[in-house]
Formats: sequence, C-alpha cells, structure tokens
Amino acid sequence: MPAQRPSLTVGIEEEYQIVDPETRELKSYITQFLDKGTRVSKREVKPEFMQSQVELGTEVCKDIAELHDELARQRGAILDLAEEQGLTIVSAGTHPFSRWIDQDITPKQRYAGLLEEMQAVAQRLLIFGMHVHIGIEDRDFAIDAMNVMRYMVPHISALATSSPFWNGRNTGLKSYRSVLFSDLPRTGLPDYFPDWATFEKFINALVNTGCIPDGSKIWWDVRPHWQFPTIEFRMCDGCTTIDEAIGIAALLQAIVAWLWDLRQKNMTFRHYRRDLIDENRWRAIRYGLDGKLIDWGKEEELPARWLIRELMRLVDPYVDELGSRQYIEPIYTILEHGSSADRQLRVYKESGGDFKAVVDLLIAETKRGVIRPGE
Repeated sequence: MPAQRPSLTVGIEEEYQIVDPETRELKSYITQFLDKGTRVSKREVKPEFMQSQVELGTEVCKDIAELHDELARQRGAILDLAEEQGLTIVSAGTHPFSRWIDQDITPKQRYAGLLEEMQAVAQRLLIFGMHVHIGIEDRDFAIDAMNVMRYMVPHISALATSSPFWNGRNTGLKSYRSVLFSDLPRTGLPDYFPDWATFEKFINALVNTGCIPDGSKIWWDVRPHWQFPTIEFRMCDGCTTIDEAIGIAALLQAIVAWLWDLRQKNMTFRHYRRDLIDENRWRAIRYGLDGKLIDWGKEEELPARWLIRELMRLVDPYVDELGSRQYIEPIYTILEHGSSADRQLRVYKESGGDFKAVVDLLIAETKRGVIRPGE
C-alpha cells in the first residue's frame, strides 16, 4: 500500500510593527492591546519581546485560497484594533528608523528570562518575520523535506527581503533582519539529519543538558515543528503585502508536494554541505534578487532571478493540482519588479532619503487587500 500523502495544510504567523501614523515611529502598545482582550476575532493576539510588536497566526487552512482569505481577515482584524487606538500596523522585517534602545520590553516572565540569558543580543531583536507551516504527518518525511529545503532557503529569502534599513541608516543589505536574528544560538541552517529518530535524539541531548527547555528554542530557518505535525519555514522577513506572503506560502507548499512525489519514486534532491548553502544564504541576505547565487551542482554563479525561475519550473506541475495558480503568480511580479526591500530603497532614493516616506509606503502596502471585520 502506498504511503499516505501529507495533508499539505497551510498556516502563516506574522509579526507586525505597531506604528504611530503621525510620527511614523514604533509605539510600545502591546500591553494595551492585551488589556482589550487576548483575541481578535478568532485569532489570539500574542505579545512579542518588544511592546511595539504583535504576533498573530492564521487558522490551519486546507489550501492556499482559504489561507488568502484567512490572512486578509487577520490583517483586517489587527488593523481595526490598532486604528481604534489611533495607531496602525506595518509588516516588514525592520522599522526604517525607530531605535531598539528606545523600545519597552513586554513585562512577562518568559521575556525577562530571555533578556537575562541573551543580554544585549536579545535587546537588539527589534525584528519582524513571517513563518509558514505546511502540514506533514510523516515525521521521517518532515526530516527529509527539511534536509532538501535547506538548499532553497536562499531562494525564498531573496523573494521575501524587506529589511534594508536599521536604526535610521541604509545597511546596504536587503535582509538585515536575518543578520540580527543570527546573533541568537540555534539559528540559520540546520545540519543534515538522516531520520526523525536522530533529530529527536539531538533535541533530547539539548534538553537533558539544560541547553533548552524544549524544541521551541530551535530557531533554524526551516525545522519540523516541535509540537505540531508541520514543517515550519522561518527564513522570511515580514512580507509587506498579502499577495507576497500568500505567493511565498504557495511556492513552499508546491515544493513540499514535489519532494513527496520524489520520495515515493525513491528519489530525492541532492544534498549539499551546510557551509556551501550558507554562501548562497549570505548572498540572498546581502543582494536579494539583484545578486547571483551559486548552482552548486554546476559550481557556477547564476543570477538569483534565473535560479528562482528554475525552481518555479520544477514545481509548476503541482501548482494547478493544489489550486494555487492565481496565488503563486505574485512571485513572478516580485521577480520582475523587486521585493519589498527594493521598493523601500526606491522610495528612499526618490524622496531624498526620507524615512517617513518609506514608512508611508509600508503602511499603505500592509493594508492593501485586507478584509475588515464584518465584510
């Protein structure tokens, strides 16, 4: 009997910036949000380390079409809550000019513990990401998918770049969030694991020696979720538009479907050393779509856009099967016109270096296409 295909359910977690639309600065306000209730519609409002951050996660969705509407309603709900307080919400990997040193820490024990352990490394974590979950019930396949997906981390990261600015300066990088997050332990690319049992033994070794309390403290760019039957992709900056977020989720779902079919044919994608893949990861962080990635099979530099299009061709047979053709199309728009980071840099240049103009762009793009409560 053939193995049962993964459910390929999808869900997205987004970390949003709480912004004052007048000053365009971050606003420490999560405690007031929580005072009004811990749920927005069906969605749990989750505090983050900084009080100017708020996290929400969609329901588990059966397909990308359902995920699109769920994410649009999620953003609409948190926008409504923010606007009731004269504030707004932004989705991007970093805020262009608000300073980490000016942010209030959320008064919860878990964050006090993080601050005590990580010190200044934690204090600088004024960053915002998007995490995508794809349902995989077979834990050994989840490990197999993680091993292969390490190679695609740079491709996806380049599409999602949205953090070129930090503390009021142009960093010269397209994803400075990734650099800041890399200061934490157990981040970046995972090692290769032959199976779930080996991965579980690794986690248990860390737990038993007091390094971590549980698998939630493994913060790799891609990981099997420690609690749920999903593989979680964590390499993305916060995606500014709904269409970008959904397009990337659709691409990730299609890749997992492709990898499952390969596995059923006793095939897989070639594995490469982590440090070789890290060369591409750095290039994606530094240059985004404008740089070159290395095709390690050919040992040849090629334009990032070309290699991402090649990946799109590999998974294209699964897009219609998954019903996500219209939702994956924005990936081609990103390839043609650039990511959020590229748009921010254009506005920065055209405005003569006006960071407030960049924030105005992010505010407008974050709310585009949202579904407000009651609609």
